[in-house]
Amino acid sequence: MKKKINILMGGILLLLSGCSEFIEPSIANRKIEVLAPANKLETNSYQQTFWWNPMADALFYRLQVVSPKFDSVSKLVLDTLIKTEKFVYTMDPGKYEWRIRGENGSSVSDYTTRALEIFPSSLTEQTVQLTVPSSGLYFSKPDIRYEWLKLFGATVYRLQVDNNNFLDEKNMTLNITTNNLGFLQTLSQEGTYQFRVRAENASENSKWSTVRTFSYDATGPDKVTLSTPLNKQLVSRPVRLVWNRIADAERYEVSVYKSDEQTPYSKSYPQIITTTEHVFDAGEIGETIAWRIRAFDKAGNAGAYSEIRTFTIQ
Repeated sequence: MKKKINILMGGILLLLSGCSEFIEPSIANRKIEVLAPANKLETNSYQQTFWWNPMADALFYRLQVVSPKFDSVSKLVLDTLIKTEKFVYTMDPGKYEWRIRGENGSSVSDYTTRALEIFPSSLTEQTVQLTVPSSGLYFSKPDIRYEWLKLFGATVYRLQVDNNNFLDEKNMTLNITTNNLGFLQTLSQEGTYQFRVRAENASENSKWSTVRTFSYDATGPDKVTLSTPLNKQLVSRPVRLVWNRIADAERYEVSVYKSDEQTPYSKSYPQIITTTEHVFDAGEIGETIAWRIRAFDKAGNAGAYSEIRTFTIQ
C-alpha cells in the first residue's frame, strides 16, 4: 500500500512540475522604468521617442497619451499596444500626460505616468515622420502607397521618390506636393527606389524625413533545375530531393504527387522551404512518385515550375 501511495505522489509531483512550464508569471504590482522623455519635460520638438527598460515576463506594452491629463482628458492622442521598448510619435504643441504598462496573456503591470509639454516652434526645426511603406520591403505590384504623420504648421507636404538617391533633383521619379497625409503612385519600371517627405508652408520648410527604400520586382525567379534523383531512378527511403539554387530566390515550393503526376501525395504538399533539399520518407516498395519545384523571390513572384520527375521506391 505504501508503495502505491509513493507512486501516486510521484506522479502528482511530476504532473505539477510539467504544468509549471506553462504557468505564465504574473507581472501585477510591477512598474516599468521609463528612460525618455523625462518627467515634466518641456521641449519644442514635435517628434518624441517614448523609451523604457524592458520588463521581464511582459509580452507587449500598452502606451497611452492624452491631453492635458488623465484626470481631465480633453483628447485621447494615442492608445496602442507594441512589442518593443521604444515608440516614436509626432504630436502638436500642447500639454500631455503619457503612461506605459507591461502586459502578458494573464496579467498587467501598474502604469508608470509622466508629464510632457511641447511648445510651438519653427517648422525648420521639425521632421516629418514616415509611416508606410517600411524600409526594405519588396513589392510585386506597381501601386505604392506612401503615408506620413501630420506635422504642426505644415500646409503642404513634398514627396520625392527616386531611383538614384536624389543625386539630380531635376530628374527624379516623383516630386510633388500634396495637402494630404498620403499619396498613391503607380511605378512604370522595376527597380530599387528611395523616398522622403518634408513639410512646407508659405515661409519655411521642415527637415527632410529619413530616407526609406523599397524594391518593385514583378519578374519571377528563373526556372529551377532538378539535380537528384534522376528521372525514373530506383531509390531507397529516405529520398533526398535536390535542386539548384536560384540567385534571387527566397524560398522554394516542393510538390510531390502520386504516380498520376497530378494528385498531391499527402496533405503535406505543396510545401514551402528555404533550402535546396527536401527529404521524402514515405511510399511503399514498388510505388512510383512524382515531384517538381518552383522558386519564389522576396516580392512573392513565382518562377516557372521545373520539369516533373518520377522515382520508384525499391
